[in-house]
Amino acid sequence: MKQRVITAIVLLSLLAVVVWQIYTPIFIIVVAIFSAIAANEIMKCAKISNKFILIFGTVLALCIPLTSSESVLEPIVSSEVWFKVIGFVPTLVWLIVVILAYFLAMLKDYAHTKFEDIAMAIVATIVVPFGFSMFGRLRDIDVYGNQLGVYFIFYGLICALATDTGAQLGGMAFGKTKMSPNISPKKTIEGAVCGIIFSVALSAVAIVLYNKFAVIGLTKTQASVLMIASPFISFMGMMGDLTASVLKRNFNVKDFGKIFPGHGGVMDRFDSSLFTLPLTYCVAMFLLRG
Repeated sequence: MKQRVITAIVLLSLLAVVVWQIYTPIFIIVVAIFSAIAANEIMKCAKISNKFILIFGTVLALCIPLTSSESVLEPIVSSEVWFKVIGFVPTLVWLIVVILAYFLAMLKDYAHTKFEDIAMAIVATIVVPFGFSMFGRLRDIDVYGNQLGVYFIFYGLICALATDTGAQLGGMAFGKTKMSPNISPKKTIEGAVCGIIFSVALSAVAIVLYNKFAVIGLTKTQASVLMIASPFISFMGMMGDLTASVLKRNFNVKDFGKIFPGHGGVMDRFDSSLFTLPLTYCVAMFLLRG
């Protein structure tokens, strides 16, 4: 317990620094590092031994969040310059090149590299980093400098973290009916309901606080849509946690990594968020369309 508390304090301190630097390249660089670590954790848990895939995949996972927006590296690199860099090769082209590179690596070392390794590498180094890239996409979604993008980031994180906390506390207090005993025996339906309720309640508090302190607050329509979407995004956050549990059971490991003593690895901390943040981005696009 002492180790978990110390690690939690360190994580909160890191979060404070990241939030403080959210409009600087430091923010997206930290996100990119977490993305690379998470991808590497998954590949190692999957026992991928091909060195090219491990190194190339980790570098790829580091780079993807850096391409989330043309302004992610300002003021170090201007939006105009970075837009030309990330737009030089169309997304579909580099995606095809990456997948072909993985298959060529499999053919070169087929004795130790199976198709399952390639499938897992694609998930770990493309799908997961795409989830991390949502931090940059949401941050730079701001309209007229009203910091709405930062709110969307916290909204997505609240839907993930509040659900997890509420479900754990609710499960301890009221849990009786197992939700998915073959995947995660400790999770209960009662806990899940408490998690969603807690997430919705915190989302409502966040909306009130944002409208109180933001330069331009949320409209009634925007606030209503976000509240309606909150339980659904919260539920998908739980599905993200269960998906990660399935992977860990398939890999026969307790945690993806050990970078956070007592808390596991980066993937153990962000599994739910990688589901809630992309969905939050979809909601944001709906609200800001036209």
